[in-house]
Amino acid sequence: ICALARALNKDIEKAAESLIDAKSPRIHTFIATSPIHMQKKLKMEPDEVIKTAVNAISLAKSFTDDVEFSPEDAGRSDLNFLCEVIEEAIGAGAKTINIPDTVGYNLPHQFGNLINQIIKNVSNSNQAIFSVHCHNDLGLAVGNSLAAVLNGARQVECTINGLGERAGNAALEEIVMTVRTRQDIFACDTRINSKMIMKSSRLVSGITGFPVQPNKAVVGKNAFAHESGIHQDGIIKSRETYEIMKAEDIGLVSNSLVLGKHSGRNAFKQKLTDLNIMPKNNVEFDDLFYRFKDLADKKH
Repeated sequence: ICALARALNKDIEKAAESLIDAKSPRIHTFIATSPIHMQKKLKMEPDEVIKTAVNAISLAKSFTDDVEFSPEDAGRSDLNFLCEVIEEAIGAGAKTINIPDTVGYNLPHQFGNLINQIIKNVSNSNQAIFSVHCHNDLGLAVGNSLAAVLNGARQVECTINGLGERAGNAALEEIVMTVRTRQDIFACDTRINSKMIMKSSRLVSGITGFPVQPNKAVVGKNAFAHESGIHQDGIIKSRETYEIMKAEDIGLVSNSLVLGKHSGRNAFKQKLTDLNIMPKNNVEFDDLFYRFKDLADKKH
């Protein structure tokens, strides 16, 4: 269990208090490092920011050995200053260094390179696990997170269904299934039980009242649904023609052939068979098919 705290003594003390019964407590403390945040929000000089970060980590360490540190708005921070802060943070005892793209400003190639440069230029980087926390303001949270993983990040802060501030955070289900589906690219995996993904997605959606958009990757209602005749014909012949993941791997019973105006004869015939409807001959089948198409044209 991890409690998040600003780099303020009162916050860290409250975080520690909340973790008294946790078997594996972690305190995650943060302070902004971008010029705009230091000048406009904190009204602090860079050396003050470093001193505050080190003091916060030292205090957190007095409560638990597992301390995480974030330089907030790292995505818009000066690289040299960022490396200096991180080096001091690791020296003070932070075991996890989290690099946030707080405002969702970065592009994947930029963010991946940022992680690469930090790990290369921070002299004690081998003493910490590097983490990322990406926001989705430009729809790039998952892309940025995955680019970071390819460049050495080994923790991704993400949320079920991509929930989060403003446009949300990196979606857990997309991170997990991308890494697992593309093992030819990723030299790592997660210990997530992917068969619980759909159940978790629906639970979170129900509790929060935020519906999942039908075309949402992995957990959307249409993610494993096929309406196009060409796609349906391919799926019936071999699932791999149009599916890169198995529906069963995220906890669904199977994929879904959705009958609609784009559906072809093969899928319609399959559906009739599933319903135990057996046309007497091709003429009757054609009649049913044309009537179905007419209805599908009028009604989704």
